[in-house]
Amino acid sequence: MKINPNYANVKKSYLFIEIAHRLREYTAAHPDADIIKMGIGDVTLPLAPAVVGAMHKAADEMGKKETFRGYVDDNGYDFLINAIKGYYKKLGVDLDYWEIFVSDGAKSDLGNILDLFDSDNTVLVTDPVYPVYVDTNVMAGRKIIYADANEANGFLPMPDPSVRADIIYLCTPNNPTGAAYTRAQLKEWVDYAKAQGAVILLDSAYEAFVTDPDVPHSAYEIEGARDCVIEFCSLSKTAGFTGTRCGYTIVPKTLKADGDLNAMWLRRQTTKFNGVAYVIQRAAEAVFTDEGQRQIRENIAYYQENAKILMAGLDRCGIKYFGGKNSPYIWLKCPDGMGSWEFFDRLLKEANVVGTPGEGFGVNGKGYFRLTSFSTHERTQEATERLYRMLNG
Repeated sequence: MKINPNYANVKKSYLFIEIAHRLREYTAAHPDADIIKMGIGDVTLPLAPAVVGAMHKAADEMGKKETFRGYVDDNGYDFLINAIKGYYKKLGVDLDYWEIFVSDGAKSDLGNILDLFDSDNTVLVTDPVYPVYVDTNVMAGRKIIYADANEANGFLPMPDPSVRADIIYLCTPNNPTGAAYTRAQLKEWVDYAKAQGAVILLDSAYEAFVTDPDVPHSAYEIEGARDCVIEFCSLSKTAGFTGTRCGYTIVPKTLKADGDLNAMWLRRQTTKFNGVAYVIQRAAEAVFTDEGQRQIRENIAYYQENAKILMAGLDRCGIKYFGGKNSPYIWLKCPDGMGSWEFFDRLLKEANVVGTPGEGFGVNGKGYFRLTSFSTHERTQEATERLYRMLNG
């Protein structure tokens, strides 16, 4: 028996596990500390009433012989796939039924999609980057190269024609920086991928937070994207499904490599994945109804107001930051030249506020820090007040 030697190259501790470890140590020593958590991007508002109602109805159906459901359809139930189709139609994007694959979330699919590609591919990721993109490819032994995201380019690196890549990871709006590509910028990436014969794996988990009309909600709003982009979407942040787990991946039939990627993904999913529960898929369907959309827009608007509170607080503190406009994340420059983990420890111990060290997202994250808007207005305001007092005595 031999193990996969590439696991030895993965960082010993996943970023958020390290955060949890430090928080646990601190709270054990200070059990009465009033901690405000703004680190892990977990939602705090409850599921929309339309979603909960659909779940209750579906649960009741599972208790009756006439409406009981067993194994799930391979790539999702018709009702949810057609609801997703309808959502894209409103964006001006026509999808084929068999291009939509329902899953338990974008994170799973972003890792699992690698089953379709040979390990002898070069992977291009932006830095800083969501750790899963890097770790899953390290586990597979692929070569990884980086496109620098920094203040100079607004944390939106553009393609370099002299750089050769086969698999390209993009996240827009971006986690962790909150930056979002415009239509023109995304078109450059599409043209680059087509010229390279590469595929773009585009994480669109935060598209529901987009407010800028020049920022697309889907890559398929861009000409040529269907020839080179696989899009990963999630209801975790859109509709609060972090504890419910449902997402979907779009694999266009026009996307061809050495083989038919759409057919390959269907084969992979029917072999290794047993689908998302009926009750959850009914809940997801409700997200795309008129009433569901109205209710989740209210929740998103609440988080967007939190982002405004954070940005106003950082302005008051004189701290430079990015993101917030099209994203639930604020990416700030650590004050007084502090390092990411140094600022984390000080913020935890002196202000009892938890954020995410930028260093955990890559080399270019050193000296930066991520805060999330997933809290209450009151706690978000309190966090900014604590930060101000910490920095000003």
